[in-house]
Amino acid sequence: MFFLLLSFYFTIPAFAAGNSTSNSTHILLSCGTSETNIVDSNNLIWIGDGTTNYISKIASKTSQWPSQNPSVPTIPFNNARLFSSNYTYTFPLSPGRYFLRLYFYPANYSNLLASDSFMTVTVGPYTLLSNFSAWITVTALNYDYLIQEFSINVTSTTLNLTFAPSTKHPSAFAFINGIEIVSSPDIFSISTAYDADGNNKIFSYDEGMAFQTMYRLNVGGQSLARSQDSGNLYRSWDDDSNYIFGAAFGITFSNDPNVTIEYPPNIPQYIAPVSVYETARSMGPDPHINLQYNLTWILSVDAGFYYLLRFHFCEIQYPMTKPNQRVFFIYINNQTAQTQFDVIAYSGGIGKPVYRDYVVLTVGSGQMDMWVALYPDLSTKTSIMMQF
Repeated sequence: MFFLLLSFYFTIPAFAAGNSTSNSTHILLSCGTSETNIVDSNNLIWIGDGTTNYISKIASKTSQWPSQNPSVPTIPFNNARLFSSNYTYTFPLSPGRYFLRLYFYPANYSNLLASDSFMTVTVGPYTLLSNFSAWITVTALNYDYLIQEFSINVTSTTLNLTFAPSTKHPSAFAFINGIEIVSSPDIFSISTAYDADGNNKIFSYDEGMAFQTMYRLNVGGQSLARSQDSGNLYRSWDDDSNYIFGAAFGITFSNDPNVTIEYPPNIPQYIAPVSVYETARSMGPDPHINLQYNLTWILSVDAGFYYLLRFHFCEIQYPMTKPNQRVFFIYINNQTAQTQFDVIAYSGGIGKPVYRDYVVLTVGSGQMDMWVALYPDLSTKTSIMMQF
């Protein structure tokens, strides 16, 4: 089963102590070049795939980008490796979970048109991308380039990553600009996930599942660059404001100066950087206004998949120090996923991060909007001012 992951970092599941991953693999591969020691804007060092033993002996082409687009980072997008037939990278790795990131800048390389770049990408038993067009995707999203992130569990001593031109398009070719592999703790299968039906039914999934990251949102705070992440995982975090429905943005604020973020023993610091928990979004102090709307995010997703939504909370301002001061509902696609959620009661106190996972199966096909909303619980007579 293949999962797509949506993460909400409001204001993350490993149960081992420590602030870094136990494995230290970090491969940064600039494809289509034989250069070494290529330093990017985050001061990370890439190596050309032409200098490694990762590449296949099957023939492939290399190309530099045809134009200098100032909005596209030079590294790793200034070169590409092009494939007219199936092509496999082989990486020797220790068994364990890894983040795999694929970097795409669709362009007219050599005599090939960007619009013909249709491909399927597989790793082990998983099809990560099927009949995928980076050009169509960036055009639809109004992006210039793409980074596709996956979390995969490697059970052998090698990882085979295969790019295959689509057989559905006569002139199809595959390409890749960069490949990143970084060790990751298993932050998924050891967590308890609940079906998003409001009945607190536990969803069972095993440690071998693969995930694709769809959204990782820092709610109430600014976007965070990869270099600002914790645990040497190099994740990027996006501003959530672009996904809020309507004009009901609420208010944003930082943690009270007297509040220190303290990770509980079961949540190591590599789960998320401190800066993620130091900001929040609130519905505001007026209970009469709060009762008139939900705080809602809308996320475009592909129908027909399971989605894991991970919500992260942390009370960061006084006087919210006791249970029953702030209690709320969580809705996913108009279903009540959670009633009477109380951050203080769940976390044990102010300044303590917590998270909760929900799984939802979307039905149908094509694109759809996923609605995520929160609303105060009136039955508890709480203070109503909601913070996420």
